[in-house]
Amino acid sequence: MSRFFFNNRKQLVNDAIEGILISAPHGNLVKLDVDPAIRIVARSDWDKSRVAVISGGGSGHEPAHAGFVGKGMLTAAVCGDLFASPSVDAVLNAIVAVTGDRGCLLIVKNYTGDRLNFGLAAEKAKRYGLKVEMVIVADDIALPDNKQPRGIAGTALVHKIAGYAAEHGKSLSEVRDIAQQACDNLWSLGVAMQTCNLPGSDEEEGRIKQGHVELGLGIHGEPGASVVDTQNSKAIIDTLVTPLKAKADDGRFAVLINNLGGVSALEMALLTKELAHSALKDNLAYLIGPAPLVSALDMKGFSLTLLKLNDLFEKALHEEVETLGWQKPVAFAPLRTQEHSAIHDRVEFTPSANPQVGEYVSVVTKTLIQLENRLNALDAKVGDGDTGSTFAQGAREIAQRLEENNLPLNDVSTLLLLVGERLATVMGGSSGVLMSIFFTAAGQKLHDGQSLADALLSGLAQMKQYGGADLGDRTLIDALQPALETLQKNDLQAAAQAAQQGAEATARMGKAGAGRSSYVNKENLDGVMDPGAVAVAEVFKAMVEAKR
Repeated sequence: MSRFFFNNRKQLVNDAIEGILISAPHGNLVKLDVDPAIRIVARSDWDKSRVAVISGGGSGHEPAHAGFVGKGMLTAAVCGDLFASPSVDAVLNAIVAVTGDRGCLLIVKNYTGDRLNFGLAAEKAKRYGLKVEMVIVADDIALPDNKQPRGIAGTALVHKIAGYAAEHGKSLSEVRDIAQQACDNLWSLGVAMQTCNLPGSDEEEGRIKQGHVELGLGIHGEPGASVVDTQNSKAIIDTLVTPLKAKADDGRFAVLINNLGGVSALEMALLTKELAHSALKDNLAYLIGPAPLVSALDMKGFSLTLLKLNDLFEKALHEEVETLGWQKPVAFAPLRTQEHSAIHDRVEFTPSANPQVGEYVSVVTKTLIQLENRLNALDAKVGDGDTGSTFAQGAREIAQRLEENNLPLNDVSTLLLLVGERLATVMGGSSGVLMSIFFTAAGQKLHDGQSLADALLSGLAQMKQYGGADLGDRTLIDALQPALETLQKNDLQAAAQAAQQGAEATARMGKAGAGRSSYVNKENLDGVMDPGAVAVAEVFKAMVEAKR
């Protein structure tokens, strides 16, 4: 099956362009209605009074190229099919449509198809009496000996600088020279752990092995220059930074951190942090991104681009634009911190002895520890399989403190508060928080003068309020509530029976109203008791047996 959302493969690019145009924040883009096979996105506010700046190439690199059309950047973008250069006719029509007396500049990535199609279109346009110049972006340093380096993410920076020059009324030759100067001061290098998937293809690409990354692969999924045996973020950043810094030498740089399409925002933030601590840290003036600027469909990779700054480039990068895809540069500065006094919300207590209370604590903790595998097995059928381990973890913490005589056994209200505090720390997921709320609220109410049974019911009420579950929702409440209500009559054995009946009732509940089981269908729930309810029932049963 394809890993892409799409309707008609042949219409994919056209449909995507429509989506881009209707979502453009400045409402300033149009698609030129020329021919169904020609896709040109242009500024709707263009008056031909300045030099036109045109770029383009294959689609699949979004937001490039249409996302950079707008005031301050491109006048028009010519969009080819996925990873395929647009035709000569498409480029020619774009030139003719937007070029006035001041002429136009073509910004072309250094791929053979783009060079040929844009180049021939430029020559044909000159026959119409139009002034056309072209610059070739060749920023990829993956293959040091390559006479024809590829144009990759640095192209977006050339769009920005050339667009700035054109917007400020520079002549065609000036715009060309400034754009060429930008090309001469750009260096890029990319890396990926997974190549891109093509819409409509169901092939599993296994070129890059697990635990490895490919260095210097192209923006169309072309194999890289080498394979690196690591996926460590720091090591990968260092691997990119070392050759980039060697190429660029010393100076002040803007660095474009470009997501190739498939890297999560979390990972991109991590990589940005690593860059901030790399060998480039003293040369960083501005960060652009992390963001997709020149992507490669859903490639799980990223690239870094260095632009050596001068006054003109710096002004150009900061000039406001009206585009969909440009990212404003951020001045680089180390992490800022602010002193803050930590809040220690800890229960103060003095360890004390009480044999009866100690026996109950011992029974409860041992029972929960022994139940670990059984509860996990139950939870595997109706949840995520960790209930037993979660409860056992909390029980082990309290059991250890009991063994060390480090519990206020003779002060039950403080004991409940302490248990609440510790469970919030050592128990994972929602269970730890819910049980902490239960014991903390119960401990406070016991301290305020309520009976133990009433205090525990008050704790239950708070747990229900914050957790959102209630009686009948197929949770531990179905065992705990009837048990505590019965305990008000001071009958532990009856309370245990009520807990057992409540637990058994959960096996007949075809729908869970809360918790992990609420995401499980009826067939998986039938005949299976809720693991939390089982835990409650078994704890009450064990306390009855200990009392005998």
